[in-house]
Amino acid sequence: MNNLKQLERLRKTHRLIQLETTGTPLELSKKLHVSLRQTYLLLEQLKEFDAPLKFNRRTKTYYYEFDFELTINISIQVMAREKLTNIYAGQSFSNYLFSLQGRCSKPNYLSYIKTKLDVAG
Repeated sequence: MNNLKQLERLRKTHRLIQLETTGTPLELSKKLHVSLRQTYLLLEQLKEFDAPLKFNRRTKTYYYEFDFELTINISIQVMAREKLTNIYAGQSFSNYLFSLQGRCSKPNYLSYIKTKLDVAG
């Protein structure tokens, strides 16, 4: 889930920069609900993507020097029970979900997915 949160923060940062409403780095960190250090890491990540990122000291906001578009796509694929059985060497996916449940911070989410797979499968 951390990767999804990171991608969502990056998307939100990009949007605020496009709107030129980031404010100072401290204000941006408050808008993103992250530490100041994490905010600088997000800005650095945008620069690694060759974002033409600049800071306007007069208006105290980040902006793009010229047009820059960042598209983030997240895809989740649900597989039929038969395919999952083959992937996990014959072990039923229900048992696999149960074993994962102890490693996940949101056990209700795994139960929800299991229910959806039982209905679909």
